[in-house]
Amino acid sequence: MVRGRVTPYLVAVKTTDLSARLYAYTGSATGAFIGDALAMPAHWFYDPGELERTFGRIEAYLAPPRVHPGSILWRSRYEPTEPAYDVLGSQRRYWGVRGVHYHQFLRAGENTLNLKLLALVLDQVAEHREYSRERYIDAYRAFMLSPDVHHDTYVEECHRGFFENLRRGIPPERAAVEEKHIGGMVAVVPLYAALRAAGHDHDASATAVETHVAVTHAGRRVTDGVRTLVTLARELLDGADLAGALRHHLDRQDLAYLQGPIARIASEPVDRVLGRRYSTACYLEESMPATFYLLLKFADDPRRALIENTMAGGDNCHRGAVLGALLGLRLGVDAFPHEWRSGLVAHVPTPA
Repeated sequence: MVRGRVTPYLVAVKTTDLSARLYAYTGSATGAFIGDALAMPAHWFYDPGELERTFGRIEAYLAPPRVHPGSILWRSRYEPTEPAYDVLGSQRRYWGVRGVHYHQFLRAGENTLNLKLLALVLDQVAEHREYSRERYIDAYRAFMLSPDVHHDTYVEECHRGFFENLRRGIPPERAAVEEKHIGGMVAVVPLYAALRAAGHDHDASATAVETHVAVTHAGRRVTDGVRTLVTLARELLDGADLAGALRHHLDRQDLAYLQGPIARIASEPVDRVLGRRYSTACYLEESMPATFYLLLKFADDPRRALIENTMAGGDNCHRGAVLGALLGLRLGVDAFPHEWRSGLVAHVPTPA
């Protein structure tokens, strides 16, 4: 459970009105979907020069290219083929092959697998106005065992590990694997905001978010990331200025991953920070500070924030989802360009 209190950098008016919370939630979910969809064609390009030569500067949704020169699918494996555990389906033939783009069949503006799973849980909250772990696990298993529905070629380690554990006889409520990747963070802020918009208080919402993430992502590093993001999300819903909230915690060095020289280097160019000071890879110890650097640097410019995140490469999809969720929570859905909002394939489920 995550607890906190209102601090001096909060503005006077809080978003206690449910309509305001609904607007904040819509902004958060939309921002997450946008951040992922914008970065999707350039996901896991680790050479910025190659990324720019391939795409130019990405400022609009694009379909993925036919070939991904840095793809690691050629050395990725998932063995189970039994119907109860086969999460690859017809995509299996692309695993072990060089040059395959991770998201080769997605359309411009479409989301990757983890964001489609976010849409799944948000749909449940919208329909039932509450979170149920059992309900989500049932839907998650059905969704993952229908890979032709989401048609995303890459399935992350956490999902493969979950079904491998089921195959070993581990019950689903204990099938999560020890995790360390930012992909586990993409649902945190939108789900928290959805539960608050549905009328739940902070403690109940925070506990539900931790429970949800733990379905597929176990371990202290993940819990630390969840609690950091929920703390920020609560403060933003309470009226905090985004840059002020970040600087407050950077001064205190009190939240996991929101520590170190982020405030001092916020004035430095992106190409001197991402890929140099912080790796663009998916590991929480690098990707979370990188996300907070972008948040602080572009706190009032979500368009620039998400474009710069995309062009930095690496795990820009999941980094972008967290970045977009926090920007949208504070600034609202209208802060994102109309063409980005209208071009999304995903829709944002709204609590009834």
